[in-house]
Amino acid sequence: MSSFSGLGASFWRNQLRQWHWISSAVCLMAMFLFSVTGYTLNHATDIESKPKIDTKEVTLTAAQLGALDAAQDKADLPVPAVHMILEASGIDVEGYEAEVSEGEIYIPMPKPGVDSWVSIERDTGLMTYERTDRGVIAILNDLHKGRNSGPAWSWFIDIIALFCVIFCLTGFGLLWVYAKSRAITWPLIGFGVLAPFILFMVFVH
Repeated sequence: MSSFSGLGASFWRNQLRQWHWISSAVCLMAMFLFSVTGYTLNHATDIESKPKIDTKEVTLTAAQLGALDAAQDKADLPVPAVHMILEASGIDVEGYEAEVSEGEIYIPMPKPGVDSWVSIERDTGLMTYERTDRGVIAILNDLHKGRNSGPAWSWFIDIIALFCVIFCLTGFGLLWVYAKSRAITWPLIGFGVLAPFILFMVFVH
């Protein structure tokens, strides 16, 4: 195999440049958002937030409670039960697993930045809904962690992570190619590699 010389060097330089700009274009906005939310997560205790809490209570009739008889623990509610809750309260619980016990049906409905749930007392028919909205920063922080964001967002994070790896590796390749004409290249790379380990061993470990 020939090294970076002649046509071989030109080919690899072009490949590195092309994949570097492609990967940077794909992950540009996501990398920016993940960088910003990395900061907000690191300073979560310093950033004030005022959660907005909404509650609603509805008393179900005996006939409405009957739609819950077929509910099973750790499973989605039956379609008739979903429709009944939607008609009685305007709350859509489709797609959320229910925790079913003898005295209560509890349906957690978490989303990024939002904690909400429905509780139904089977003896009294009292249905309580509570939604806690923790604000935009909380939404972005949860998206950063992939918390309660669903499989599509999880795939998105994985794909962005892959393109970030390509961006870093092709950037390193370009640094390698041009290192001879830029004496500071290797000291900077060495600092970037060693700094996290030194900080960990001295201040964290």
